[in-house]
Amino acid sequence: MSFQSQGGASARATAVIDVVAYDPGWPNAATGTNGLRGAGCGGVIVCMATELSIPDPSELDDVVGTLRSWQRDEAPIQLHPGDLGWHWRFGADELASTVRTWSRNGEICAIGFLDGPDVLRMTVAPEVWLDDELAHDVVTDLSAPERGVLPAGKVSVEVPDSTRIQDLLSEYAWTAGDPWTPLHLGLTGRVAQTDPRIEVVDSAEQVSECTAVHRSAWGSEGFTDEQWYAMADGSPFAEARCLLGRDDQGIAVATVTVWAAGPGRPGLLEPLGVHANHRRRGYGAAICMAAAAALRELGSSSALVCTPSSLQSAVRTYEAAGFETRSERLDRTRDATTKPLLP
Repeated sequence: MSFQSQGGASARATAVIDVVAYDPGWPNAATGTNGLRGAGCGGVIVCMATELSIPDPSELDDVVGTLRSWQRDEAPIQLHPGDLGWHWRFGADELASTVRTWSRNGEICAIGFLDGPDVLRMTVAPEVWLDDELAHDVVTDLSAPERGVLPAGKVSVEVPDSTRIQDLLSEYAWTAGDPWTPLHLGLTGRVAQTDPRIEVVDSAEQVSECTAVHRSAWGSEGFTDEQWYAMADGSPFAEARCLLGRDDQGIAVATVTVWAAGPGRPGLLEPLGVHANHRRRGYGAAICMAAAAALRELGSSSALVCTPSSLQSAVRTYEAAGFETRSERLDRTRDATTKPLLP
């Protein structure tokens, strides 16, 4: 949900992920397990163990490629390559340390990203969306601090609704957390004309203006030019664009980064910000529309964003740009005083 920021859970407030209505035919609601209980992620019927691991930095491109292939317009909210791309600003080594993968027979079946030390955002391969065995393995790892996924104490997990993992978290002492509002804009039809004062960031001067706007928008000094270049060096940025919006005097007032996941797949806005001195003048909605147009040019089927439901001003900004709200979603939380119950 993604689900904006300087890092951590609150960062997803202006541009996160997410989605469209769940199609009960995807995967296969009739079988309950998609017919793949005990199957490999590619659908090969074999018996195998689920392996939890932290990828080496050299393996991040494979993780991103796998995550890209899982994006579906018909799927509920899920982790997007842009979430990893935005965190790449801290460098490949740091990003790799925050990623967890669950694999069978060497094939990745689930991917998690620590968006802060106590918040995990994750998704699973479409073929094992409802796989009971995988869900039990993952929830066991999430619930046991010694497994190295989440620490003891109060922690949260974001996992797509309608997955077996989400169901099990509800059953094993994980309560409803903060509500998020997903927003979606289809890009197959006509997209509103973009403002000519919005440009693609491709020069050192624009990079400096972009990071300055972001720092003002988020009230933080965290996003530097060096971090922007580190982000741009990551493999997800090959399908991304950073946009900069100006006012009538040519002053930089808004910025957004958009992340595509390949032709015909949903794209993500992450993050978006308007300079603190230039708010409530329509710049947020204008750059949202430009972001949607940029994603369409990159071949995306839709534009996604998710914001805390408490930030109604952000919701209204996206709605003003044509985004439609989807059903509210909830993180799952384990309270610091609750002893984890294992599957």
